[in-house]
Amino acid sequence: MVKVDLITGFLGSGKTTFIKKYASWLMKQGQNIGILENDFGAVNVDMMLLHDLEGENCELEMVSGGCDKDCHRRRFKTKLIAMGMCGYDRVLIEPSGIFDVDEFFDALYEEPLDKWYQIGNVITILDARLEKKLQPQAEYLLASEAADAGCIVLSKSQEASAEEITGTVEHLNRALESVKCKRRFTEQDVLCKDWEQFTDEDFQRIFHSGYVMEDFEKQCFDEKEGFQSLYFMELKISEEKLEKAAHEILEDSKCGDVFRIKGFVKLAEQVDTSCDEEAKTPAGVPDHGAQWLELNATRKEFSLRPISVGQEVVIVIGENMNEERIRGYLERE
Repeated sequence: MVKVDLITGFLGSGKTTFIKKYASWLMKQGQNIGILENDFGAVNVDMMLLHDLEGENCELEMVSGGCDKDCHRRRFKTKLIAMGMCGYDRVLIEPSGIFDVDEFFDALYEEPLDKWYQIGNVITILDARLEKKLQPQAEYLLASEAADAGCIVLSKSQEASAEEITGTVEHLNRALESVKCKRRFTEQDVLCKDWEQFTDEDFQRIFHSGYVMEDFEKQCFDEKEGFQSLYFMELKISEEKLEKAAHEILEDSKCGDVFRIKGFVKLAEQVDTSCDEEAKTPAGVPDHGAQWLELNATRKEFSLRPISVGQEVVIVIGENMNEERIRGYLERE
C-alpha cells in the first residue's frame, strides 16, 4: 500500500519549505513520491515553489479552489484515486492552512482509497515565534492540527529566543486545552532545530513519527467570518513599491487583521557590466535564469527573492479585511 504523509501547519508556518527538504531526503532514500497540493484558493502559489522537485522520482499534483467545500472534497478524493494508480512509494499532502485534519482521515478510510493507501505520518509545522494571541478560529485550527500529529516540527527556531520557543509550546498546550484535548507537549517532544542543520537521524525521526488519534471538541465557524484570501492578479508593480505596500498593509489596522502576503512579481532586468554581463537581482546576486520575485511577508519577516517560475499574483491572507483599502496600497501610482 502507498503510505501517505499529511503536512499540516498554520498559514505561513513553512510547510512548503519543509516539504522541499523532506521530499529531497525521501528521494535520496530511493523513494518514488507524489506531492499533492490541496488548496481552497483560486491560485496555488505553493505549487510553483515546489517546481524544482519535479523529475523521475517526484511528480506534483494539485487540487485548487473555485468551488464550494463539498465540491473541493470530491475533487480531492478523485485526485487521490488517480494518484493511487501511479506506483508511488509515498504521497505527501500539503493542505490549505485552513484544513480540517479529520477530512484527511475520513477520505482515506473510504472506498476505494482504503484499499490503496495507508496513513504514514501526520507532521505539523509550527512557527517557533507563534503569535501570542490568535483569533478563535486560528486557535482551533492550531489545536486540531497538532492533536493528531506524530511529530511537531518548529520552523525558524534559529531566529527565536528560548523564551519565544517556550511560549510557543505553552500556547500550543493552551489551544489543546481549549478544545478539551488531553494531549500536551513539552519542548523535548518537538523537533526544534535549524532545518539547514537537519541530519539523517532528524529525518528518520520524522519519517517514523506516525500519528495519534486524539479526541477533542469539534467547533464550527461561519466561512464568511473565518480566514479570507484576496487575489490581486496581473499587478504592474515594481519590487520597491511592492515591498512598501506590503509593509503598509500589514501595519494598517484599517486593512483588517492581515497576517500574510505572498505571491510573485516579474523581475525587473538590471544589468551590471562589472560582473560578467550577468543580469542582477535587486540584492546584487546573479539571477541564474530567474525571471520572477517571490514575495513572502508577515509582521515578523519579509522576503523578496528570485525564482525561476511564477505567476503575476499577490495574495493577501487574513480576517475581516478591507479589500478596497488593500487594493489602494497595491495599485497606488
